[in-house]
Amino acid sequence: MRTTWVIGKREFAAYFGSPLAYVVTSIFLFLLGLFFFFGVFHQDVGWPFYVRKVASLDNLFNGSQLLFLFLVPAITMRLFAEERRSGTLELLTTLPVRDIEVVLGKYFAAFAYLLVVLALTAVYPIYVATLGRLDWGAVAAGYVGLALVGLGYLAIGVFASSLTQHQVVAFVVALVVALPFFFLHKVSFLFGPGVGNVLEFLAFRPHFDGIARGVLDSSHILYFLGVAAIFVFLAHRLVGGRRWR
Repeated sequence: MRTTWVIGKREFAAYFGSPLAYVVTSIFLFLLGLFFFFGVFHQDVGWPFYVRKVASLDNLFNGSQLLFLFLVPAITMRLFAEERRSGTLELLTTLPVRDIEVVLGKYFAAFAYLLVVLALTAVYPIYVATLGRLDWGAVAAGYVGLALVGLGYLAIGVFASSLTQHQVVAFVVALVVALPFFFLHKVSFLFGPGVGNVLEFLAFRPHFDGIARGVLDSSHILYFLGVAAIFVFLAHRLVGGRRWR
């Protein structure tokens, strides 16, 4: 674990030394701000027949999941692709470190950076809290859900980056692989109850919604951890396979 920690610290520091990371993060926060401020209020029809505006964080969480499709591949595309292009991956794998330590170090560094980005969005619930009472338990559950969604997408991004030496290719592959996890639940009704239930289970959104309701069901948490484990394992096999070749 010490080697994983050292690699993770190096990769985490590298994010803050890259102008691309600042540009990508700024674009993410700007677009998320648009999602938030155009949807912070929704209409609630009360009784008897009056309409009030209710502050909501739904657009914050929905917008974050959509933007993750582009943010996460941008975060992960350089992790192995750049190392392979520059030849430093071969140097790294000749050192007395295990392949899994390299993969996990880079993966955890990307996750730590994503947590920093999510922390910057805390200004939005704080703003909503100034407008009225806010259920901070639901807010915390929503952020836990976003972190778990991020874990899944980051693992896909690490896997995509381990496939190629071209960052753009890694970005596109990560986006293509992540897309089904984003929208499968929207088309599950087309396939009948059997296949439809499977497709809905594979989608990220139903599991996020289960967590965001404030009930930390272990099945939802284990689902995201399982998806992350599968793609990290695939990345490990790819890195290890290239090493021994």
